[in-house]
Amino acid sequence: MKENLQTKPMLGTGIYTIPDMASILGIPYSKVLRWTNTFWNDRFGSQYDHAYSWNVDLTKAVNFHTLIEIYTFYELSQAGVKTKEILNAHDILSKQFDTFYPFATKEILKNIRTDGSKVLFEQKNGSIYTVDASKQFKLDFIREFFKNLDFDSNSLAIRFWPIGKEKTIVCDPTRQFGQPIIKGTNIQAETIYRMYLADEPLDFIASIYEISTKNVKDAIELHKRAA
Repeated sequence: MKENLQTKPMLGTGIYTIPDMASILGIPYSKVLRWTNTFWNDRFGSQYDHAYSWNVDLTKAVNFHTLIEIYTFYELSQAGVKTKEILNAHDILSKQFDTFYPFATKEILKNIRTDGSKVLFEQKNGSIYTVDASKQFKLDFIREFFKNLDFDSNSLAIRFWPIGKEKTIVCDPTRQFGQPIIKGTNIQAETIYRMYLADEPLDFIASIYEISTKNVKDAIELHKRAA
């Protein structure tokens, strides 16, 4: 039976509005809105009888696992894979691994590949097939490794490092509702960025919050990317 993960606001699952997702992932707002409504709500929601979002004021919000799924969708799209191929792969992998969130599952993300047109999946025995109805084997591929996630013992994503693990910004759904924070603190990256926009010196910001200037620069980098 598929895991019964609720998407309504619950402590520890993360709360991300459409603007939040666009900012954290660096994806245009219009795409995030369209994908959430058309694919996760309408297509996957009706197929799996599972709610992927809920209404918050005048927008929608999703949990951490849907955030990661949308990021995976975006990365595959950027690699050149057509929307139809990605959606079909999601359907097949969801059934194969019995999960509502195949694009946020460790074994899938670790072994997913693309040749720029198809979604490919490498099995434990080393064989590789295209994730479509035919499951044709295909050996020429571009290795796509998902490096910016941490996983729990159930192989579901639990933390996301939006600008890379060499940086100090992390999204952890168990802290500050999953909003980007400085690693090891509850200080939101947005708070640091707002002080920067107010023309406060970086050293001053760092001293006020007792963090390093690298922490400050990383928070600025995250939000500048989305600006």
